[in-house]
Amino acid sequence: MKIIICFSMPKSLLKFLFLLATAIPIFAQKKNNFDLICERTSSVTAYKDLPKAIKTADSLYMKAQKPSEKIKCLVLSSELYHHAGELKKAICYSENAHSVINKINDPEWMAVVTRLLARQYRQVGLYERSKKYIIKGLQASARITDFQKSNEAAGLLNQEMAFYEMEIGDYPNAIQHIESSLKYFEKISSYNENRTAAASYQLLGDVYFKLSNYSDSEDYYRKAERLLKNGNCTLGLVYNGLGGIRLKQKNWKDAELYLKKAEKIADTSRSLKLKKAVYSNINDYYEGIGDNFKASLYAVKYVRAYDSIAARNQSFAIKDSENPKGKDNKKNAQMNGVKNAAIVILSISLVGLFLFIRRKQKKQRSKLRNIIRTQLNMIGKRTHYPLKKSGDSEFSNIFVEEIDEKDSETDRRRNDSLMTPETESKLLELLEDFEKGNLYNNKGMSLSFLAGELNTNTKYLSYVINQHKNADFKTYINRLRINYIVDKLINDEKYRQYKISILADECGFSSHSKFAAVFKAVTDYSPSAYIKYLDGETRSDKK
Repeated sequence: MKIIICFSMPKSLLKFLFLLATAIPIFAQKKNNFDLICERTSSVTAYKDLPKAIKTADSLYMKAQKPSEKIKCLVLSSELYHHAGELKKAICYSENAHSVINKINDPEWMAVVTRLLARQYRQVGLYERSKKYIIKGLQASARITDFQKSNEAAGLLNQEMAFYEMEIGDYPNAIQHIESSLKYFEKISSYNENRTAAASYQLLGDVYFKLSNYSDSEDYYRKAERLLKNGNCTLGLVYNGLGGIRLKQKNWKDAELYLKKAEKIADTSRSLKLKKAVYSNINDYYEGIGDNFKASLYAVKYVRAYDSIAARNQSFAIKDSENPKGKDNKKNAQMNGVKNAAIVILSISLVGLFLFIRRKQKKQRSKLRNIIRTQLNMIGKRTHYPLKKSGDSEFSNIFVEEIDEKDSETDRRRNDSLMTPETESKLLELLEDFEKGNLYNNKGMSLSFLAGELNTNTKYLSYVINQHKNADFKTYINRLRINYIVDKLINDEKYRQYKISILADECGFSSHSKFAAVFKAVTDYSPSAYIKYLDGETRSDKK
């Protein structure tokens, strides 16, 4: 369960109006037109038309004459931008208000603005900067002469300090600060006393939940619940906490009840952290009851909230890390320029390389597709594969399985005039029949072995193969073997599941490596690449 605070616009503006009404003595006097417009902008216009309220606040600042009026307008603008979700602008206006206060040294406004800055910086993850403003605010609250205002400011700032301690994991200190805030709130009486005390009880519930003390955690959540009204953002956190306790207890029925209440508030809230915490717990709930589909839906919601918070916080972290010194900024700018140029050049190079590889792969795929389809057409016509000429550039690197006996060009020429046309024709017919079988897969295949099978001599056989098959005996046999295994791979998908060594043995090769070398020489592809592409073609054809 995430420990967070949420910001509700209506309550925040009511509180702001209270501060406007009590922060400085002039507010107790008869209100002038400037004060009336400020109050109307914050309490009425903001509900109906937020952009108009922001524009009015900016116009009021331009008309402001006194420092207190300028501060009032800046704080109003900060609150409005905060409500709109534009935290950068909200912090900018708060910082400007802080600068004005430093000039007039007003402890009441200092306590108000430093707490506002502490909360805003905490919400974007800049905890040390938040702590700096909390300490400054506590010092200012001690100098406020009005007893009630002093105690309220100190109580709220102790709440903020508790958040800081919780973020760094120091829960005992967090408890001390929350208890201090409650003591300060007991000393005051105001219309928002219940709400501020409820926020402290809710925080205590979160801390004890973190400490796995679920009994005390629930007690504090219950105290907060009794002080809050329906729809309050803090109440959403209370219900989420109670639902988290029930999840730990595996009480799924009650967990669902509380989490539904929390979700109803979260869905209408602008607080990303509230949404994130609630969606996380609901995801855990559906995981617990085994509803994976709904669990996945809330996981997506959680990730969206998480990403939004991370993106917002990252932009502040980058801004915070910038060097404020002009000279260093100039140097950094130059370095950034060099880095950016290098990144652009590298990106262009990578894109070029990517396009080159894609183009090459496309050509290879096109070539392989043509080979496969040609083979499929040939198989459909029930004929043997055509054998490429050895002089073809595609096979200039051909490597063949070594076979014991070698034929020679000298023998071919010597026997050219000794064989009759009838013998040559008959031998061609026998070779056609030989190609239709699978005797060439015999591991003992050699020129003399085949000559014996065809009832001829090695010289005639060598001549006919060289003359009519456009290859020597080694290349001729190896191509027949590769065509055979390609036929199997195309027509029988089970062969694609075999190891390469089994395929090599199937078509008569003595080793995996020799088979792979010959296969690549004939097809220009390794056996594994060929099989992968065949599988892809099969899936494509089925679609």
